[in-house]
Amino acid sequence: MGQADDNARAGLFQSGGLSSLAVGVWLHEISTPTRHYLADIGQSNHADMDALVSSLQKFGAEVVIVDLRSSMASMASDLLRYRARHDGGYWNTTGAARFVLVNELAPRMRADGCRTLVHGCVGGGNDQRRFARYGAQVAPGTPVVEPWTDPRALERFPGRDAMLAAVAEHGLRLDPGSGADRSTDANLAGVSHESAELEDLETPVTRLRPRWSRWPEEGPAEPETVTVVFRDGRVADVNGSGPDPVEWMTLANEIGARHGVWLRDVVERRIIGTVCRGIYEAPGLEVLERAWTRVLQASLDAAGRELYDRLSAGLGSALYEARWLEPAAYAAREAIDRLVGDVSGSVTLSVHRGVVRVEGMKAAGHVTQQTRFGSGGNRWSGVVAV
Repeated sequence: MGQADDNARAGLFQSGGLSSLAVGVWLHEISTPTRHYLADIGQSNHADMDALVSSLQKFGAEVVIVDLRSSMASMASDLLRYRARHDGGYWNTTGAARFVLVNELAPRMRADGCRTLVHGCVGGGNDQRRFARYGAQVAPGTPVVEPWTDPRALERFPGRDAMLAAVAEHGLRLDPGSGADRSTDANLAGVSHESAELEDLETPVTRLRPRWSRWPEEGPAEPETVTVVFRDGRVADVNGSGPDPVEWMTLANEIGARHGVWLRDVVERRIIGTVCRGIYEAPGLEVLERAWTRVLQASLDAAGRELYDRLSAGLGSALYEARWLEPAAYAAREAIDRLVGDVSGSVTLSVHRGVVRVEGMKAAGHVTQQTRFGSGGNRWSGVVAV
């Protein structure tokens, strides 16, 4: 693992970002037969993806397009149900996408005759470990190649400026959020932002260029009302979207982005034991989380909620560290399924300029709501079914 076998057919996880495009160029230059697997996980619009495919085909690359939006949306539903978040409360959208990509594409690559699986993730980073761990579990016996640990690739591309020059030379369509000085990683659940400037903790977050979202002060003058319906512990509808996760996740993203509900600026503890600044936008999940929190508050008793919070914290770490398929993560998900599997209700939200406020709710849960003022104001005696 680590170095490419020049004679083995490679399956390349192709995102259209600078790093993965540069890997494609390098594999071409060393005459490694390569099939580029481009997964649609909601990262770009169809025009951008079509332009990427066209540029790769003109370059002479073999390209396979796989629509994984449904799988990514289901994973986003899991992120919310299990509240799988990491340091600073940000959503594990990148870690979730790595699981979806390997889980869905690696078996297909093997079936197509690819003898190695190649990715363009930074050497020594979180994603290198995610691809390695999930690859070993999903496609055991198939080497996962890490070009940015290969001395030949590093000699050819010592930095992002050299990558950008090669990508431009070959006319490859670069993802609009990627370049020599910055990188975004996007999917239907959210976006992560990286750059040398943003890694400096003295850099104001306002130097960031959001991929999808507005800043709160740029939002509409009037608030927007959003009704989120939950059934059996999962989102069933957002403002008439229906139960398809692709539909409700897309609509929730549009609402949150429009009103500036999206930002998480954190210093995170990474898999390799270091800390690094990370900036994330997940507008849909940020909006939906307010509704889900209210449903949990109304539906779980004290012991159930305490257990839920402990389990969700563990699942947040498991997804970040690529341990989603390990027994402890399975057990934690099964336990949460028991806790919230029959939780249903609806929550009405007001969304406006970075603020999401609960306006009202209807829920069916196991907890009895006790009243005081509703029963005279001088004793706790009345109960209201929730």
